[in-house]
This record gives sequence, C-alpha cells and structure tokens, in this order.
Amino acid sequence: MSEPGRFFNITKLAATLPDAAETMLTDLRLTDETAASCRIFRVHRPAPAHYHTSCDEYLYVLTGRAEIHIDGSEPRILGPGELVFFRKNTIHALPRILEEPFTVLAIDTPRRPPTDVHFVNPADGTPESFIRTQY
Repeated sequence: MSEPGRFFNITKLAATLPDAAETMLTDLRLTDETAASCRIFRVHRPAPAHYHTSCDEYLYVLTGRAEIHIDGSEPRILGPGELVFFRKNTIHALPRILEEPFTVLAIDTPRRPPTDVHFVNPADGTPESFIRTQY
C-alpha cells in the first residue's frame, strides 16, 4: 500500500542542493508520479534556449534572481515569490543568473522524465549536461 501523503520542508531540502556542479542544473525529485512530478532545482550556470515535450511546467522561485526568456517574449527578471507557467514545447531560457543561489520549486504536469530536454541549438547541451538528479 502506498503512502496517503507526504510532507516536505522545502527550505531544508533546497539547502541540500550543491553550490556548484558540472551540469547547468541540479535537482531533487520530491515526487515522481505519472500525473505530475515535483522537484526543487538550482541553476548553476545559464541555460540556453530549450523546451520539454512531455509536460507543462510551473516554476516558483525560492531564492535568487535570474533573467528568463519565454517563447520570444521580452526578457523578464524572476525573483523570490514569483511563479511562472508555460506549456510543453514552449522554448525558454535562463541566460543570466543575477543573484545566487537561484533555486526553484518546479511542478511538471504530467511527469517530466529527467531526459526530456531539447536544446534549440543541439550544440548547447544534452540531457546529461543539462541536469543532474539526486533522489
């Protein structure tokens, strides 16, 4: 029988993410259900234009500030307490980290497999160079 529910201390869990990494991001998967996945991730270096084919994405900024570009719109600065939503296949990028650590709570609907990242310019990265997941 599965657990009826789980509780997470987001602040404490976010503090376990590394300060630096070989990958652009590191994340900690909190839930990984078919209907949705929930993660905390930290951005270590700018993330070039990319998209995900499996899910819509909700990003809630916990700490730091970064510039985000979404599907050709004007760049916007995101900071703590802000939520951004975009649908699957929407091109987005984080070209500048303005204040570190830039840490985000992400909810993907339905679930986003760790390998679902597609760079607009394939030379910009691979799923392996994009994110390292810790469970």
